[in-house]
Amino acid sequence: MRLLLDSRNPNKLRELRAALPSWELELLDTPDEPVEDGATFVDTARIKARHGRLHAPSEAWVAGEDSGIEVAALDGAPGVRSARWAAGDEVGRMLAAMAGVTDRRARYVCALAAIAPDGRELVVRGTFEGRIAEEASGSGGFGYDPVFVADGETETVAALGDAWKAERSHRARAAKSLLEALDST
Repeated sequence: MRLLLDSRNPNKLRELRAALPSWELELLDTPDEPVEDGATFVDTARIKARHGRLHAPSEAWVAGEDSGIEVAALDGAPGVRSARWAAGDEVGRMLAAMAGVTDRRARYVCALAAIAPDGRELVVRGTFEGRIAEEASGSGGFGYDPVFVADGETETVAALGDAWKAERSHRARAAKSLLEALDST
């Protein structure tokens, strides 16, 4: 199955390819970018998918993905604004915000909206529970991975590596949910 992802993020494409190995995934090249002003991850994923549907070949599936991190001590922030909140310095900004904080619970959230060639829309979510580390470590992954420790682990996602993340992350869980939704339709 062919799936075009309305995104300019090659890291997200790489992770979704690992989670959906039987699909042909590509980034969708559009003349403009959608306005990511959704109030939730699901809203923004739908915005991206619907934007992509306007530009994609009619025979392809189109997907929009939105993801971020929610931190308990920050009242769920940065949430849907994770990329903008960090302004390119996810690790530094998060460590500064969490300095001296004892409640370090956090979770990654991913919403994935897929639109079929016939217009059918599927929306799924995946979450990945954990905590914010006291310091950054590891060179794998991207974004907040150097400071995110998954429940049951002692190392950050970045230290555990891309292969480990590909099987367990919020994005991998959303992709699995998408496959389950497709099987049930």
